[in-house]
Amino acid sequence: MNAGNGLILETRDLSKAYKDVRALQDFSLMLSPGILGLLGPNGAGKSTLMRMLATITKPTEGTIFWNGDDVVKDPEPLRSVLGYLPQDFGVYPNLSAQEFLEYMAAIKGLRGEKARGRISDLLDLVNLREAARRPLGGYSGGMRQRVGIAQALLNDPQLLIVDEPTVGLDPEERVRFRNLLSDLSGERIVILSTHIVSDVEATATDIAIIHKGHLKARAYPEVLLKQLEGCVWEWTVPSDELPRVKQQVLVSGTIRRMDGVEVRAVAGARPAPEARPVTPNLEDVYLSMVAQRPEAAA
Repeated sequence: MNAGNGLILETRDLSKAYKDVRALQDFSLMLSPGILGLLGPNGAGKSTLMRMLATITKPTEGTIFWNGDDVVKDPEPLRSVLGYLPQDFGVYPNLSAQEFLEYMAAIKGLRGEKARGRISDLLDLVNLREAARRPLGGYSGGMRQRVGIAQALLNDPQLLIVDEPTVGLDPEERVRFRNLLSDLSGERIVILSTHIVSDVEATATDIAIIHKGHLKARAYPEVLLKQLEGCVWEWTVPSDELPRVKQQVLVSGTIRRMDGVEVRAVAGARPAPEARPVTPNLEDVYLSMVAQRPEAAA
């Protein structure tokens, strides 16, 4: 979260309005190399922010700085070092992965031997070497997502933005992608935007939680976890009592047991005599910030 290591991306009082709807409000953030996990529910404003950082959409108010240069006024310096995988990434179904990546490389100014070498390396990186000559129209959702990851990496970007990248990936592909992100994070800024807490938990060195267009929290994972210390509880209740418990406290998880339902909940005070304190996880932190709290808990 410090501003070292050369590269700096900053948003300052960033807002975006669509007619009468504020998708983003007064969003300020400064990033240096590492992986930021941007965590928020669907509709929180994540994709709006990603599109502005990728210079596709201009903010209604505020600005974006890349190494001190105003990106809103002049986006070209950032575009030349940007890799972007949008949530709604589309492909040309009649092209093969090899042809599609050659086309995208040309758009990004990569040609000849340099482009061919880079594409070859990326096909290995995303495990698509054997399918590289097949038309993209026959690819599974996960395979298409891997092509999208490859095109985002073509220019070896200094800023890599990936928006909901693991949607549609099977568990093995998701683990592979998380490992890939971790390997890529060295001397570049990586922004992983998602609503899947486990993706952030596995990769992010820094976390920002966004809800209803506002930045709710920004900290290292261990700092966020410490804030909930002593506020997460587990206990077992009969199945028919679960609806009542959910009305009284913020339930972050349940597991069916032979003797009832084991409840995990976030509460400032012990919610039941038999409740025992447990170590918080990021799911607890996330839900405590974005979930609609029960009246009793509020």
